[in-house]
Amino acid sequence: MGFKIIVGLIGGLALFVYGMQIMSNSLKVVAGDRMKHLLEVLTSNRLKAIICGIVVTVMVQSSSTTTVMVVGFVNASLMNLTQAAGIILGANIGTTLMAQLIAFNFDAVAPILIGIGTVMSVFGKKKKTRDIGTIILGIGILFYGISVMSSTMAPLKNNPVFKNWLIIYGRNPFLGLLIGTVITGIMQSSGATLAMLQALAISGIFADVSGTAAIQICIPMMIGANIGTCVTALLSSIGTSKAAKSAAIIHLSVNIFGAIWGMALLGIFNAVLPVNPIYQFLVNISGTMKTAGGRVIPNVARQIAMSHTFFNVTNMFVMLPFIDKLVAFLENHLDDDEGEEKDTGLQLDDRLLNNPAVAIGQLGKELVHMAEMAEKNLRLAGKALIEGDEKAIEKVYQREERIDEHEKGIIDFIIRLSNLNVSQDENDRLAIYLQCAHDIERIGDHAENIVELAENKIEKDVTMTEEAKQELLNLFDLIYSIVKHVKEVLTDEDESTCMKIYEEEERSDDLTDEYKDAHIKRLSEGSCQANSSAIYFDLLVDLERVGDHAANIAEHVQSLHPRKRVNELQGVVH
Repeated sequence: MGFKIIVGLIGGLALFVYGMQIMSNSLKVVAGDRMKHLLEVLTSNRLKAIICGIVVTVMVQSSSTTTVMVVGFVNASLMNLTQAAGIILGANIGTTLMAQLIAFNFDAVAPILIGIGTVMSVFGKKKKTRDIGTIILGIGILFYGISVMSSTMAPLKNNPVFKNWLIIYGRNPFLGLLIGTVITGIMQSSGATLAMLQALAISGIFADVSGTAAIQICIPMMIGANIGTCVTALLSSIGTSKAAKSAAIIHLSVNIFGAIWGMALLGIFNAVLPVNPIYQFLVNISGTMKTAGGRVIPNVARQIAMSHTFFNVTNMFVMLPFIDKLVAFLENHLDDDEGEEKDTGLQLDDRLLNNPAVAIGQLGKELVHMAEMAEKNLRLAGKALIEGDEKAIEKVYQREERIDEHEKGIIDFIIRLSNLNVSQDENDRLAIYLQCAHDIERIGDHAENIVELAENKIEKDVTMTEEAKQELLNLFDLIYSIVKHVKEVLTDEDESTCMKIYEEEERSDDLTDEYKDAHIKRLSEGSCQANSSAIYFDLLVDLERVGDHAANIAEHVQSLHPRKRVNELQGVVH
């Protein structure tokens, strides 16, 4: 019997975890843009941050996932530590929803949900329909997993050894705290630990336990699960910035402090009062349930869910006045790792992959950063050529290496992100970002070509006429303006900025043709050196190509908004 129970428990738990995972992944796809919007409007207002933490965790149904995301956001400088602390407080509340749903004991509807979800996810014509179907399928599987666990553990209610163990355990709450912490730390999911505990309650194991004894046994394990769930965020913070480590420590501190005051308060009430009012309150509001045999017993599964919710809400209010002091303490006393990079470079943290919508938003910011580096290199290249500045040449080569590394990192991140379950719109945007990254890198290459020409000019002591220098200055200024607009259009995706790029790119083509003719005329008149011609013409080509790549980027960005593009073109025609 023991082996059969263990196998059934593992199988049921596996179904629960798998159902939770596929439901969570699909929820993130369906609600991705909403989560991104929540994080974008997030301010230092603590209440908004807490609400954001609650909503995001309800969406992904895992406080561990939310906290890992927060660690990634802080590490990528998407939010500060104060905002992260508020989200963490809210995440502990949001994760209590699943325990409340499990307490309804949806055994009967689990197969129906699995059937509906399978039909929608397999036969749905639209991706959104298939994603919603996968959510329903995940819910059905996790409820069926609870059913498997509870039916597997049902024979234990008649086992005297197990009952005796419960009595011993109930007298030692710190043992329950330890068990909850260790089990959750291993599985890295407080939801799975509480699901097992609720499945045990649904099986009727506490049917013969009178009064408040059952919830007295379960609460320490629930509090331990809150501590154990911090393991995921702590592991996730390894190798991150000081602020990201601080976010993980805040999560651990909040839950440990909650365990301290929670266990202390319960211990005091147990010592001085004949009946613990907290236990009695939870029993009173949780009602009763019927066993398979028709017997009416206290609804311990609901008591567990209620204790989980009330504990985390109360802990939020208890910790709220101290959270700013905790943040300040960590900022002042947590040392950076020795040799930690101060310039973090590419801010595409793997933890962002937990939320594709936010990851795509960060990709857009990295493209802007890459465009900024390309613009700086182009300006330095112009300075190196016109003024013969050799220091500028060295800086261009150094930054060009960073631009190439940036492009490789962006491409790698896009590939990994596109392999996840992203929406069609998100997939289209990833494809556009891939093309934009290539065009920006090519702009950087042309800046490098220009400094090579500058080196050649310095080495061979080539001089240019004042007229040629002025022409180049005019063309450089126009190209600088075009690349500046590239940064702007990648930031705001404004149609009018795209049109400015097109207009200036056409102007650069006209100037290139005009300046080629003027230089040929100077050559025929003998007013300039013959050895300057190759450099001059190559410069015109490189600058013209920069404009071409800028126009490509504008076209890519406009393809993200096809309706706006059609309206714009119609406006041009009319």
